[in-house]
Amino acid sequence: MESALDYHTARALLDWQIELGATESIGDVPIDRYALPDTAPKVKKPVAQAAPEKPKQVDPSAVAKAAAQGAGSLDQLRATMEAFDHCELKRGARQLVFSDGTPGARVMIIGEAPGREEDREGKPFVGRAGQLLDRMLAAIDLDRHKNVYITNVLPWRPPQNRDPKPEEIGMIKPFLERHVALAKPEVLVVMGNISCQAVLGKRGITRLRGHWDQAMNLPVIPMFHPAYLLRQPQAKRQAWADLLELKARLEGK
Repeated sequence: MESALDYHTARALLDWQIELGATESIGDVPIDRYALPDTAPKVKKPVAQAAPEKPKQVDPSAVAKAAAQGAGSLDQLRATMEAFDHCELKRGARQLVFSDGTPGARVMIIGEAPGREEDREGKPFVGRAGQLLDRMLAAIDLDRHKNVYITNVLPWRPPQNRDPKPEEIGMIKPFLERHVALAKPEVLVVMGNISCQAVLGKRGITRLRGHWDQAMNLPVIPMFHPAYLLRQPQAKRQAWADLLELKARLEGK
């Protein structure tokens, strides 16, 4: 057994290590390099994590179509539309404007979109335009409280009463088609350009008005919107002719 180093030997070894460039000690106990393993321990590679899946794009029209087909009554359709959250118009409107009048009536009127008064009261065709419509209907013995059912293409008011965008019309059209199917009218009256576009796929109310067409398996007659007649009273003569055409159709003439 080797004896411990004496002071002078230990000091000489320390001076020699300093000359070699050692500046500090790394431990109180010497390390036996021969006892170390031949290879360094393997470092485990981190497991690659899968990239998060991108959310699937939702087709609002497809969602609307599926939801509308699931409605078996007008009340269910209204509740379904209330729950539909894919139309941005809903966020800026006060409430849903669903319908007014008599469900099951022979005549169903389809307007364009709610205005300020309609948004406030929750019914289509109120205010001055609604009052004019009531007078027009009364002239041919029709009444929303007896034999007319009324709705709009869009159930929510567009900001500043702007025209509905084509994508908004396309999104809501499945609800409108189901609305007509559940209401079961004999005749559709579409009032204004937006209604003609949504129901007939056509625009140009001055050219289309008064001429019978076919859509949703029903006869359709386009007419001027009462709001237009308030701005253009000279067109009331043509509107009267269209009303008489509707009356003749209902009377089987």
